[in-house]
Amino acid sequence: MSGPRVLCIAGSPRRQGNSDRLLDALTVGVTAAGGTPVRLVASSLGIGGCDGCGGCSASGECVTEDSMDEVYAMLDSARAIAVATPVYFATVPSQLKTLIDRCQPYWARRYILGEPAPARKRPGAVLVVGGGGDPFGTSCALAPVRSAFAVLGVDGSVSLEIVGADGPADIELQHDTLERAITIGRELVAAVGVHGP
Repeated sequence: MSGPRVLCIAGSPRRQGNSDRLLDALTVGVTAAGGTPVRLVASSLGIGGCDGCGGCSASGECVTEDSMDEVYAMLDSARAIAVATPVYFATVPSQLKTLIDRCQPYWARRYILGEPAPARKRPGAVLVVGGGGDPFGTSCALAPVRSAFAVLGVDGSVSLEIVGADGPADIELQHDTLERAITIGRELVAAVGVHGP
């Protein structure tokens, strides 16, 4: 039997950049702890943005028919969720923000339709890499991910924030940082427990 599924969302449109490498390290930790990492690349989804149509406020479901339906299933079945993202102009890249905005049905279920919050939040983690030139740091990139986590019933208190990794592989020089990402992966699985997928 495989261990608990940990949804690992890559927020960068660039493959094998610093945030991707951090996520790779986290998945090493997930696997070592007996979990099953499931990678989701935001930029490969081809989903449209939230139209703000309000359809989900009536049904709790998004009325737009695209591949986000598969993402909803992945979000729902994950026992823990990790997001890795670079900082683009003090926030997350547009592809990741689109995925976050399409979580509006979860908000509607909770705050419009009165669906109760889960009794126990799922474990979560946010890994953020900033190049160092943004005067606003990483907090504005953490906020939208944590906001989505809140409506998904995910604990967003665990974060790893790196500033100053400008080159595409600079993170490889920060061995302590990669080790911390591995540890976070292990901790996510431990927080879930290895009692099933």
